[in-house]
Amino acid sequence: MTATATTPRASSATALSVETTPLDDVRQLIPFLDSRRPLLWMRRGEGLAGVGEALRLEFSGADRMRAAAVAWSEVVSRSSVIDPIGKPGTGLVAFGTFAFDDESTATSVLIVPEFVIGRRDGRSWITRVRAIDGLDAAGASTAPAPRPTAFGDEYRLSLLPGSLSKDGYRQAVATAVERIREHDLGKVVLARDLVAHLPLESDLRRALVELALGYPECWTFAVDGLVGSSPETLVRVDHGAVSARVLAGTISRGPDAAADHDAAVSLASSTKDQDEHRYAVASVISALEPHSSGLAASDIPFTLKLPNLWHLATDIEGTLSDGSTSLDLIDALHPTAAVAGTPTDAAVALIRELEPFDRGRYAGPVGWVGADGDGEWAIALRCAQVNESGDLTAYAGCGIVADSEPDRELAETTMKFRPVVEAFG
Repeated sequence: MTATATTPRASSATALSVETTPLDDVRQLIPFLDSRRPLLWMRRGEGLAGVGEALRLEFSGADRMRAAAVAWSEVVSRSSVIDPIGKPGTGLVAFGTFAFDDESTATSVLIVPEFVIGRRDGRSWITRVRAIDGLDAAGASTAPAPRPTAFGDEYRLSLLPGSLSKDGYRQAVATAVERIREHDLGKVVLARDLVAHLPLESDLRRALVELALGYPECWTFAVDGLVGSSPETLVRVDHGAVSARVLAGTISRGPDAAADHDAAVSLASSTKDQDEHRYAVASVISALEPHSSGLAASDIPFTLKLPNLWHLATDIEGTLSDGSTSLDLIDALHPTAAVAGTPTDAAVALIRELEPFDRGRYAGPVGWVGADGDGEWAIALRCAQVNESGDLTAYAGCGIVADSEPDRELAETTMKFRPVVEAFG
């Protein structure tokens, strides 16, 4: 399948005028967002809030990320950028979300907002973006800057099993374990889905507030209807430095301090979870090594505490050695063993066989890229896709290895659904 780029409102040949100016300290980003089509990238209260679409680029197929890198380079070359602040996220930026599977029918997109409200390291700013032919005679945009608006009415949803029931998921896990034991397959990640329907006037910002407050250490994101809070950094590029956080291996938090400590110790000593984690770390290092010198990762993973789960985690850091952009690196990294399995081709083939749905953008890269190619990208986990008619589909998956137990894996997906279930319910 060949990657394509379609542009309903503009193309990569469109010339953009981009200007970033300081703002008084903005403490709340989410109220600036559009209630139905928010664009957000935030952690610990800092990040980027986008409003409107100055440019939209769409991609599909196996070359979707490479095509995005080429198209973005063209956009940058034709843009006039004034950026006196010079922090990550100032100047020209695009929000992006990419489909998991090469054969997915879901569109992958880069979206340049008309406005970006940003906050980092205590500094706030606004970036205004317009096609140059959309400026007034004095060379300035006439569109009013966005302002915070009140949230819409509260709502509560019940998320129900989708294409794969609980029994169906148990059977899929059992089948995967058989394949792993019989064939040269180390790990496969299997997901299941939940569905709901949002009333047409529902304010998605309410769910984003719940996610951001409940999971402040995660990347809370909203891009083209995909909303969630991911704990896993796929890759971050900042002035030649590259980093990633790999998560694989999970256990539920304990109900009290003693039980919680025991849960963390159990996870750290679990052979099954250590094996699953090792595959994930190896896949990231293998993908980054051709692009980075001096990659460093700890020999032993650490336990990462989230409000509902413990994860085994490893941070990887290095220095870019070949001038790759963050878009080049997500292309090299995706899909990691943390969301597909190993070996990759065999794992993806088994996912297509055992999951009765198209994952869409679930477990694909989501994040932002700047004019210099730097950016921050997470793996789209703990998330749901909301389409224009209000249909919502959430996903959660687990890494299956030779000694996985169907009931335990099902319980793990239930824990991983919790952020989205609580945000919308």
